[in-house]
Amino acid sequence: MVKTDIIIIGAGPVGLFTVFEAGLLKLHCHIIDALPQPGGQLAEIYPKKPIYDIPGFPSVGAAELVDNLMEQIAPFKPGFTLGERAEKLDKQEDGSFTITTSEGTQINAPVVAIAAGLGSFEPRKPPIDNIETFEHKGVEYMVKEPEHFRDKRVVISGGGDSALDWAIYLSDMTKELTLVHRRKGFRGAPDSVEKVEKLAATGKINLVTEAQVIGLNGNGQLEEVLIHHKTEGDFTQQADYFIPLFGLTPKMGPLQDWGLEIDSKDGIKVDTFDYRTNIPGIYAIGDINTYPGKLKLILCGFHEATLMCQSAFKIVHPEQKVSFKYTTVNGVNGF
Repeated sequence: MVKTDIIIIGAGPVGLFTVFEAGLLKLHCHIIDALPQPGGQLAEIYPKKPIYDIPGFPSVGAAELVDNLMEQIAPFKPGFTLGERAEKLDKQEDGSFTITTSEGTQINAPVVAIAAGLGSFEPRKPPIDNIETFEHKGVEYMVKEPEHFRDKRVVISGGGDSALDWAIYLSDMTKELTLVHRRKGFRGAPDSVEKVEKLAATGKINLVTEAQVIGLNGNGQLEEVLIHHKTEGDFTQQADYFIPLFGLTPKMGPLQDWGLEIDSKDGIKVDTFDYRTNIPGIYAIGDINTYPGKLKLILCGFHEATLMCQSAFKIVHPEQKVSFKYTTVNGVNGF
């Protein structure tokens, strides 16, 4: 079991900045996120989108902001459990909390900070009748470990940045890679579209547009996909893996069963003194929380994280007094 001072649920910008504010108070953090990499929706949904309301940055790319936050928190050596969803919360006799993830990983801490954005992101599944039969038997909704697909026949569906980026990345290691998109044009970045078209022209990618995967076949393991083309009709394509990348849907998920006071429309209710929830020791910061006057902005989440950490210190070290110090005077000293 992993033991830490603060368990942070959510590796988005607010969750990452919490590590920094906690680190200044010499509090160690461990982050859990269902996505396979840090950054939350900034990294997964719009990595190249410019953000204009981060103080000191007239414009900063979403992925660049994530990279900067990761550099900023590096001195504080946070732990990460990625690609696993926080499933179960148990209160221990000593007052601490143990969170068990979807993969059975357990993390224990006296403080939990929920910074899960709009909730855990669940993949949008294509309407294929037997798709759940092949989940983890050839159907994968995220690329957690690219090497897993080396020398395999892979079919990717989608027309956004995620589908394009992974098609480009995996084209060098797969035995055969097919990208299927229901339209002629793509929604992704123009340079990515150009790269995919060049790879298709050289035979590195089988590009099938105006088509969609409508069926899956195999005996206990995926063996082929059925593709419907707008003009050419139906045909099968051999495949070891099918990766549908149609975006993610935010859902509250298991958090709904933790006894938190939740507004079904707006999120977890908190006290704005320190963003505590109705359960002592559990806080909610960023887009996941709600209170009168709430604005769902990254910079507001940063403010909430700062005040939350001051309160968390008193739980972790009840015998000590919080000593607020300016980083301009004291610098940043990691662990």
